[in-house]
Amino acid sequence: METKKIGEIREEFKAAEETMLPSFIEKYRSDERAGVQKLIEQADGRLAKLEAERARIDRLWKYEREYGMYTRICGIDEVGRGPLAGPVVAGAVILPKDCDILYINDSKKLSAAKREELYDVIMEKAVAVGIGMVGPERIDEINILQATYEAMREAISKLGDAPDILLNDAVTIPGVAIRQVPIIKGDAKSISIGAASIVAKVTRDRLMVEYDKIMPGYGFAANKGYGSAEHIAALKKYGPTPIHRRSFIGNFVEV
Repeated sequence: METKKIGEIREEFKAAEETMLPSFIEKYRSDERAGVQKLIEQADGRLAKLEAERARIDRLWKYEREYGMYTRICGIDEVGRGPLAGPVVAGAVILPKDCDILYINDSKKLSAAKREELYDVIMEKAVAVGIGMVGPERIDEINILQATYEAMREAISKLGDAPDILLNDAVTIPGVAIRQVPIIKGDAKSISIGAASIVAKVTRDRLMVEYDKIMPGYGFAANKGYGSAEHIAALKKYGPTPIHRRSFIGNFVEV
């Protein structure tokens, strides 16, 4: 049988999905050419990282296993408490108990590209997803904490069938009769809360990109409404927009 050229094997390695790595390694392990052995080392490295990720994800199922007697376990998280502009957004996600999604984490620890990729996978595989959103006027009216609770209640209401238990990132939501388990830094400890944080973050980020097209000059696409130097300078120069939180910008402009 004709021996494959190293360039061809390299292309095969590049195209190999993670599930194909063991067979790739077995196929070429005995090839003594230095270039092929280097590819085997890289494949071994990728496989080791994959196994480490599977172990990390397994640890993220700790709370879901602990409350496994419940059928519909829902993770809740929010994004957007701190920005000067835009809404606060909450995500509620119920994952199937045999869910095999890798790389879920606190959304702040992921790149924008990885969040976008995971958002699509979560939306495809989740049993249910709910999104709640509360805008600047309401935030000014009732304060950001109460607005966050309101967004979370809305997210829960949009799940369809009510969940059996809520795993929340740190908070206990008032006005909700469902059992709640607040978990400090829950978006990095529970796969359901991590999934909710990704859904909320991507939803809000996409919205801020759209606001940037309508109200250019403030850098909303880049800063997502947070108080960057560019944003504050534009706020002082142009004044507030309809999406600015009046209760947040008093240190920079008259409101």
